[in-house]
Amino acid sequence: MSKERYIEAKQRWAEKQVTKGVRPRAVASRDRLPPGQKLTTGFPVLDLGVQPEIPPGEWTLTLDGLVENPVRLSWAEFNALPPAEDVSDFHCVTTWSKYDCRWGGVAFTTLYALVRPKPVARFVYFTGYDGYSTNVPLAACLDDDVLIATSFDGKPLPREHGGPARGIIPKLYAWKGAKFVRSLTFLADDKPGFWEVRGYSNTADPWKEERYA
Repeated sequence: MSKERYIEAKQRWAEKQVTKGVRPRAVASRDRLPPGQKLTTGFPVLDLGVQPEIPPGEWTLTLDGLVENPVRLSWAEFNALPPAEDVSDFHCVTTWSKYDCRWGGVAFTTLYALVRPKPVARFVYFTGYDGYSTNVPLAACLDDDVLIATSFDGKPLPREHGGPARGIIPKLYAWKGAKFVRSLTFLADDKPGFWEVRGYSNTADPWKEERYA
């Protein structure tokens, strides 16, 4: 399936959910498995139909916007930062979930401390090497399980899952964690990303089933 057809299919899926009259839950579920999700032991691959190959020597991560210390990190500089590892569950908006994913990389809070966002910064806008983008409230990024991940299950993050580096924000649907991540921009005002402007929820809480706008 081409990138354009894939995007059109997912837009139609979101539109169908709206016409069904389904609405986000007012109260979050307390179950480990969010409502409407099914467990998988596999790890399905979903992307925009583009899996850029980025050699480590050419990869950089830019952190800019409303920060005191904007930086552009090389692969070596990024990996010289304090490492972090976390085990969390992964919830895809297409109704599958995977338990106990072991991610390694650098904690978002480490990057936050490095660039020192200004008090007016309230959102983070992620972009990827594949042209993808997504927006996340800064407060949601400051949880201790949010990473820029470079490994999965103790091995380098494979290209099909967003390697060499991707965002992981376990408490939100997985589309909020950009694959092939290349920049994080700190903003004062919200800026909807790729799927958010195509009918998906801006808040993306799996336990409230916030799948679409």
